[in-house]
Amino acid sequence: MRGLGKLILTNIKLSLREPITTFFTIAFAPMLVIIFGAMYGNDPSPYFGGRGSMDVTIPAYIGLIVGSVGLLSVPINISVQRESGVLRRYQATPLRPLVYILADLLSNLIVTLLGIFSLLLVGWLIYHVQMEGSVFLVILAVFLGCLSMFSIGYLIASIAPSSRAGQVLGMVIFYPMMFLSGAGMPLEILPATIRSIARFLPLYYVVNLVKGFWFGEAFSEHLLDIVVLLGILLVGYGVSSRLFRWK
Repeated sequence: MRGLGKLILTNIKLSLREPITTFFTIAFAPMLVIIFGAMYGNDPSPYFGGRGSMDVTIPAYIGLIVGSVGLLSVPINISVQRESGVLRRYQATPLRPLVYILADLLSNLIVTLLGIFSLLLVGWLIYHVQMEGSVFLVILAVFLGCLSMFSIGYLIASIAPSSRAGQVLGMVIFYPMMFLSGAGMPLEILPATIRSIARFLPLYYVVNLVKGFWFGEAFSEHLLDIVVLLGILLVGYGVSSRLFRWK
């Protein structure tokens, strides 16, 4: 357990030293809240069922943070560690590979939670955004969303031939999903065609699940979201476990 704890702490430090990771995880979503909040305010709107723009944006940005860590941080960090020989050195130590995998999962989860905390703090301090649903269900949605998006990140890292390729591939996948899934812009204001396309994007189900539980919707209303995310999780980890390379 001591080795696991030290490895988690080391991974967190290495992750936060990456400028892309730090910006997109900690600063990007709060920055968007400040910018768009200054532009649109948080007055109740019929577009959002009587809620304000920031009321519906904050839970969606939780999905944005989850997606950025899974699709950018995970593949970039692993690809860099592989290219620099860090993974090869880990393989030569007495610790089992499962320990490294668990440490990486937990460290990425902690970094994600740091980003979510900074987002919620900004939303609460400036716009007094409040959660309407169950804290437990929102946490469940965040954990499931993290595991499913991380699985895609590990898959990208497994097939990327270099750190640069991992970064480019992660960005090519992340940015379209950010704009089309409801994570970057509320789906309520997007055309029907875009909303239909969004249903084919994994990040859509993270955003939909988090928003649903945030606003107090029943567990039974989001069974499809849960099934899809579990499917992504199983396929992602299953394929990446076969393709993963230590060097």
